Amino acid sequence: MAIYTYSSKLLLLLSFTFFNYCIACHRTDRSALLAFKASITTDPLGLLESWDHTTDCCREWVGIACDPATGRVVNLTRPGLMSGADFVTDASLVGILSPAIGSLSHLRVLDLTNLKRLTGPIPPSLGHLSHLTDLLLSSNDLTGHIPASLSRLRHLRRLFLNSNRLSGRIPSSIFSSKSLIQLALFENQLTGGIPESIGRLEFLEKLDCHANLLAGPIPDSIGSLHRLTHLDLSDNRIRGSIPSSIGNLTSLIVLDLYKNDLAGSIPASISGMFSLQFCRLSYNRLTGRLPKSIGYLPRIQKLVLENNAISGEIPSSIGGLTTLCDIFLANNRLTGKIPSSIGKLKNLQTLDLARNHISGPIPHEFANLHNLQSLDLCYNPIRFTSLPAWLGEMSIYRLMLSNTGIMGPLPDWLRLASSISALDLSNNHISGELPFWIGNMTGLTFLNLSRNAIRSTIPNEFKNLAMLMDLDLSYNNLYGPLLPVLTKGVSEALGQYKTLDVSRNDFTGGIDESIGDLVAMEVVEILDFSYNPLGGRIPESMAKLSALKEVRLANDGLLGEIPDGLLDLQELTEFDVSGNELTGRIPRHDAPLPAVGFSGNAGLCGDPLPPCGL
Repeated sequence: MAIYTYSSKLLLLLSFTFFNYCIACHRTDRSALLAFKASITTDPLGLLESWDHTTDCCREWVGIACDPATGRVVNLTRPGLMSGADFVTDASLVGILSPAIGSLSHLRVLDLTNLKRLTGPIPPSLGHLSHLTDLLLSSNDLTGHIPASLSRLRHLRRLFLNSNRLSGRIPSSIFSSKSLIQLALFENQLTGGIPESIGRLEFLEKLDCHANLLAGPIPDSIGSLHRLTHLDLSDNRIRGSIPSSIGNLTSLIVLDLYKNDLAGSIPASISGMFSLQFCRLSYNRLTGRLPKSIGYLPRIQKLVLENNAISGEIPSSIGGLTTLCDIFLANNRLTGKIPSSIGKLKNLQTLDLARNHISGPIPHEFANLHNLQSLDLCYNPIRFTSLPAWLGEMSIYRLMLSNTGIMGPLPDWLRLASSISALDLSNNHISGELPFWIGNMTGLTFLNLSRNAIRSTIPNEFKNLAMLMDLDLSYNNLYGPLLPVLTKGVSEALGQYKTLDVSRNDFTGGIDESIGDLVAMEVVEILDFSYNPLGGRIPESMAKLSALKEVRLANDGLLGEIPDGLLDLQELTEFDVSGNELTGRIPRHDAPLPAVGFSGNAGLCGDPLPPCGL
């Protein structure tokens, strides 16, 4: 997560606030600037057009500001991305960062961000800029190592080298600049560890090194950065445990250690970070129990701990996180029951406990979660006898209860659950019919009822699901025609299928000849009708479904030939019509479709099967 922004507009404004009546530009500085311009081979929007050797660089060169008393250049601000009240400029420069810039000995601000195609190494000569407070070179194509000479910049407050292709280790010497407030090194190819010397940066407020190749442990000295508000080391290869000293970061608002190789348990000292609002420790190898102290974070809003190996029960102290909006604990090894204290989290909007070993029942205190929008308990042994009726009184937008042991028919209270947009009740023991009132759930965009024991036809009211885009009814006992599924209504902006899976049922009556002309089918990408006794032919109009990526029609009792054009769809990557009674030559196709997708059709021939006429 990028946590740095810098106003190029402000820096440009500073460039013009110095007095117009200053003495002429110093010739050393003019020569350095012209050398930089000479190192630029392409300037599409003329960022340096005003830099002319016949004019004064202090008065007439855009992006240059001088000290009016000495004529020395103090600001060089030529960012590629600039904006104003009524304009946005997105420019680039092609060339290298000239070492001559190191001759601008009075420079305070160097902003060459977002020039995209500025290449080559960072010149070590920049270490001569002893007055520099802001070194901003982000979003370019710079390569090589971070020069150790930057350690000489004793007044540096902001160092932005992010979004380049820098490599090598972070030199420990650059942490000798104690005035540093913001350090952005993210989105590079930096290796090695985080130097222990980082603890010297007593004024550091923001540190972002995400999306590099950093390894080694988080240094214990990190706990000395008492003014730190943002720490992002995500998407690296950092190993070891989270140091207990992290609890000393009392000003920290954002902690992001996502996608590393961290192990051990979450330190109990986490409660010391009483300013923390966002905490993401997901996709690591964390183990042990959640510390009781995790319930003592008075300002926490988002807690993301998914995809670790955290075990034990969820501590009841978690009910003390009254500011919490979102909690993600999926894909861990949590056991026991959900604590009733979660019902105290009045601001909770998302609760994700999927893929753990949590048992039921759901505490009735959940009914107090009036702001809850997303509840995911999938793949837990909840063992519902029936879904609690109070779920229908909530305004849940996303309800995911796959493989939680639900039994019996779909509960009647769902007919009133118009707020639900995504509903997953797959892999349960739901029986009975698909009720007519399913058409009342008009807010549905995603519906998964697969792998149950539902036995009925598709009710006509299904046509009312005009926002539905993803449907999975596979592995049930549904029968009758497919037409009610294919001809459902659509809304103005939503409602056209992206994925449609009705495989492993008992649908009959063939595939409708007009399938390629039906509005609900226009943008479908994945189509699975396999293992149904459909019969009939593959409609020629199916070749009009230009967005198709995957088509599965295996074992459907299909006859006749494969229509021309169907295999030549540009996006097609998978096509399976195996186990039917198709005949004739397989139409031409560019996609590398395997022979297994055409097997079991004695009358088919041609690539990828043996040639016709043999």
